[in-house]
Amino acid sequence: MEQIIRIAVQKSGRLSDDSLSLIKECGIKFYNGTGKLKSTSTNFPIEFLFLRDDDIPGYVADGVADLGIVGENELVEKDKEVVTLKKLGFSKCRLSLAIPKGQEYTGVSYFEGKNIATSYPKILGDYLKKVNISAAIHEISGSVEIAPSIGLAEGICDIVSSGSTLMMNGLKEVEEIFKSEAVLIANKDLVDWKKAIVDKLLFRMNAVQKGKSNKYVLLNAPNESLEKIISLIPGMRSPTILPLAQPGWSSVHSVLQEDQFWENIEELRAAGAEGILVVPIEKMII
Repeated sequence: MEQIIRIAVQKSGRLSDDSLSLIKECGIKFYNGTGKLKSTSTNFPIEFLFLRDDDIPGYVADGVADLGIVGENELVEKDKEVVTLKKLGFSKCRLSLAIPKGQEYTGVSYFEGKNIATSYPKILGDYLKKVNISAAIHEISGSVEIAPSIGLAEGICDIVSSGSTLMMNGLKEVEEIFKSEAVLIANKDLVDWKKAIVDKLLFRMNAVQKGKSNKYVLLNAPNESLEKIISLIPGMRSPTILPLAQPGWSSVHSVLQEDQFWENIEELRAAGAEGILVVPIEKMII
């Protein structure tokens, strides 16, 4: 019997798109046509299960799937016994409290004795306990934003990305209580051969993510400025220095985190760097 692992992925939505994009960037080929609930890779020992996001922690905990990609909000809310292997850096959002726009907000004590509608009763309950607020939690599975306008609750607790949905429903965000992003989770009892496949998958994911957060930088510089420029773009080990046809000038090649490059760009120019090129890196093996 062929040895393969199973990974549970959300079947639709932004998290699904981002998850499958990462997997494809890892060089893993598979077919995920409309409505397809299972798919097996043609070049990597992995089978995909396309599920509802709130079912994924349970499937992984029960061993139906070996791995899962899920939002931290669903992972914490379901409170299943799984192992978090890696934060994936995409599908970032926050869980926040919101109230009608016309209400004056005086701090978290506003919610004392009030009703709050949410799809995340555990996360909300843990937060209210931490801040010592007693409020009634009303669990509803969807359309949380409508709760204040129909008299079900004075406030809501829901996932916020841009805040536009709150605005359209006459609400304003008042307290952020939880930050979330996609995470890779695993069953806690994986056998050794499954762990070996998971390690190979993690290696590929790390290479893709390293590439995204770093850039290949090329620039020309006068030789008398090389020492200063090297100190600004040290690279993974050290920059590559190549002489130009023009005497007294060199080409400097290095790898930098994108944020670090933007912090140093003015100093590089002041040191005499010219013709600066910043090139994306597809994958980065360290």
